[in-house]
Amino acid sequence: MFFSHKELLKENEVKATFFVVGTKAKKYPELIQRMHNEGHLIGIHNYVHHSNWFMTPWKVRNGLKNTAKVIKSITGVTPIYYRPPWGMLNLFDFMRRGKYKIILWSIMAEDWRTSGGSEKIKQRLANIKGGDVILLHDCGDTLGAESDAPRNTINALRDVLKTVKTKGFTCVRVDELVEKL
Repeated sequence: MFFSHKELLKENEVKATFFVVGTKAKKYPELIQRMHNEGHLIGIHNYVHHSNWFMTPWKVRNGLKNTAKVIKSITGVTPIYYRPPWGMLNLFDFMRRGKYKIILWSIMAEDWRTSGGSEKIKQRLANIKGGDVILLHDCGDTLGAESDAPRNTINALRDVLKTVKTKGFTCVRVDELVEKL
């Protein structure tokens, strides 16, 4: 599924930010390298896909450090953007803000489940405005997700990206968006 996302973005000249799980980056370094080579930004999602609410501050810190190390070893670039799993922050996250820039979202496509299909995703993304940060998923193997769900995301994006262009918007990486603010 991951390659389908990548091809769709390439076809539409879209640059995105991928917040990656460290264990996945370590397992699939060629995909991380490809994202980097194609001009996408790589951020940290944590080393494992667990809620920060249920991890000690030390485990969160080590997860960030280990994920940053994996990403840097693959791309040569130290990541500074961080999106915690489920957007759940703990006190430690606020203390680490100097090192990492926490990124959340303004529109959640709810694309980790198959119910509603690609039509549900298109409806959730129908009112995109300039400056929106859209949360999408390319993996259906985490807690609460369904394995076939990414197919719906790809199908919905085919239409959504056309609509974005029609509205005159350009999809940019998070670092470019932050610079404009």
